Amino acid sequence: MKILANDGIDAVGKRMLEEAGFVVDTVHIPQEDLEQKLKEYDAITVRSATKVRQALIDSCPNLKAIGRGGVGMDNIDVDYARSKGVAVINTPAASSLSVAELVFSHLLNAVRFVYDSNRKMPVEGASNFGGLKKSYAKGIELRGKTLGVIGFGRIGRATAQVALGLGMDVIYTDLFEGPKTLEVSFSGGVVAELPVKQLSFEDVLKQSDFISLHVPFLDKPAIGKREFELLKDGVGLVNASRGGVIDELELIKALDSGKVAFAGLDVFENEPTPRQEILQHPKISLTPHIGAATDEAQERIGIELATLLIETLKK
Repeated sequence: MKILANDGIDAVGKRMLEEAGFVVDTVHIPQEDLEQKLKEYDAITVRSATKVRQALIDSCPNLKAIGRGGVGMDNIDVDYARSKGVAVINTPAASSLSVAELVFSHLLNAVRFVYDSNRKMPVEGASNFGGLKKSYAKGIELRGKTLGVIGFGRIGRATAQVALGLGMDVIYTDLFEGPKTLEVSFSGGVVAELPVKQLSFEDVLKQSDFISLHVPFLDKPAIGKREFELLKDGVGLVNASRGGVIDELELIKALDSGKVAFAGLDVFENEPTPRQEILQHPKISLTPHIGAATDEAQERIGIELATLLIETLKK
């Protein structure tokens, strides 16, 4: 059987598949050419770049499995694929810590204005050092503040664990009943059970000093005009889940008014061409959808993806 790893796969995962008897191609085929060339393969693995929609599935009756390296599967017509007997798998656990650490890259970056300083120091550092120092003099600490986590799956919980390790209080909201404590590991083998509190969505919005979103995009943004009105004044928002979860136009209004102090965005409504108002806003810390882009996460994703594909295709 032949597998197309169209958005790449870690070398360990590739080796596992080859040792199991599969041929693995890692040359990227452009989206417009997939309908013709995917006919040569029995399975495809993708990240967020490649889309596997109904028309592509229909054109490739030989397709037996679609593997998503990561969590969100909004680039795949999952239900339709499964209705056609095509297995669809993803790797929800592998990237949790990497995404959680990126959330805190944005938070730590923002509360000390590092994102803005990195833009202005190369231009003004030599001529306006004192002025910049004064403008960045009102940083705040995360310890003792309240992080609200919206969506308490694997990534949401990993984010909460990092927050607890930094001495933050954690409140969260989820569709399902969740835990009252989380286990947090420290160096030297020290492990502690620390409390977290589940609240309603509205109460999390009202009580959080910072909010991190870990939900899929459904039919409308999780935080839109009404939700912005409920937020604490001066809140910080981070979205490392999916583009569209925050209404970007309402976010710009909230940033401009001071309702929201800053935002950290790893995902965007219009990927891969985010709107210029977002890219150039002085109160937004930006990364180009790199939540899972660590060596460790990619190895875990490759291993999990290979394991699941071997189990699926060997049946």
